[in-house]
Amino acid sequence: MLLFTPGPTPVPQNVRNAMSGETMHHRTPEFEAIFEKTRKHLFNLFNTDEVVIIASSGTGAMESAVINLCNDTLLNVNSGKFGERFGKIALANGLDSVEIKNEWDTPVCVEAIIEAVKNNSNIDAIAVQISESAGGLRHPVEELAHAVKEINPNIMIIADGITAVGVEKIDVSNIDCLIAGSQKALMLPPGLSIIGLSNSAIEKIGNGKGYYLNLASEIKKQRQNTTAYTAPTTLIIGLLEVLESIEKNGGIDKLYRETACRSKAVREALEAIGLHSYPQTPAKSMTTIDDENASEIRKLLKEEFDLNVAGGQDHLRGKIFRINQMGLIPVYEILWVVNAVELCLAKLGRRKYDGTASKVFNEVFFEMEA
Repeated sequence: MLLFTPGPTPVPQNVRNAMSGETMHHRTPEFEAIFEKTRKHLFNLFNTDEVVIIASSGTGAMESAVINLCNDTLLNVNSGKFGERFGKIALANGLDSVEIKNEWDTPVCVEAIIEAVKNNSNIDAIAVQISESAGGLRHPVEELAHAVKEINPNIMIIADGITAVGVEKIDVSNIDCLIAGSQKALMLPPGLSIIGLSNSAIEKIGNGKGYYLNLASEIKKQRQNTTAYTAPTTLIIGLLEVLESIEKNGGIDKLYRETACRSKAVREALEAIGLHSYPQTPAKSMTTIDDENASEIRKLLKEEFDLNVAGGQDHLRGKIFRINQMGLIPVYEILWVVNAVELCLAKLGRRKYDGTASKVFNEVFFEMEA
């Protein structure tokens, strides 16, 4: 079965091999050396002033960012389940929450952010997804961050990059906190999150808040190449293998180019056979199709073509399907995906199979690669 859900993504064999060795104690010079190498790669990936590794899912990192960087009111952008989650985290921790809510295919308007900030001087942090994976949407995060900093540079910009880090180059000039998760473009099992921080964020964190999710205690320890609490040693060993694999494969810029080519080629291939892309501004991390036969297509892909793609949640359940574009994906595998989708349409009696999807994918992908 080929796994093409936008998280968890497949874990490469060499990474599984690296994680299969004997368990290592986290308070040893041997592990500290691994941790140091991993941090160096992460600084290159995030391009932030500091990076912190946390043993949690992405939601743990989201909560850590909110409690450490927001003292009063969080403005959260809700265009999906994960944007909605930021607001729930704020309220659960006794903070005020202001929400800008749109349909899941609609990116936030920068002017709406500016208006909200000007109308509420208590807003001291803004949380937004770069790629909202509930619908495969890309928000204009860099633009809104720049606009907000022009108004008030002390407002913290928290950017959820869980389905964006490792997918595309992110301009962090005005981003104070950038979050990533292990089970997405980093091609690891779930359970590890990484936070990139600006110097302004570090200053605001001060002594930190919370206990386990206290970023100040983690910054202090991780600068010594260890962790405040028990490190997820196996996942960090795997992370180092992933980051070294990316370098051996031509580096992070090559991965960005390949992901962009793959994303555009899949979307155009599926549109060429009559399917419709759901988000108004598609993220590069996944291709999201809205279709009346979404459930039937997913079922056929799984049962007849050994392909597992994701569906939708809440009001989009049974109405969309989402195909992963993150990580080191062989071209022949993603080509099989678009071909299989076209075969599904033929089985549903919607169009005669003629190989259009494969043809368009090849034309777009290899023209961009050239």
